Amino acid sequence: MQATAYTYDSETRTGSVLLDDGTPMEFDAPAFDAGGLRLLRPGQRVRIEVSGEGVPPRISLVTLQTF
Repeated sequence: MQATAYTYDSETRTGSVLLDDGTPMEFDAPAFDAGGLRLLRPGQRVRIEVSGEGVPPRISLVTLQTF
């Protein structure tokens, strides 16, 4: 699934993304670390993977979207 980085805190490695429909979703440090990124800037296009059937779903991976 694709999204746009909205916020990112480099100290905690947590942040949020906006889905293409404008829905915000937060991610935690393990999801950021799973993508192998070192930095994320607001506005960057990212690919996310969502896991679990909980409400709300949890982001399990954040990585850069490459074309």
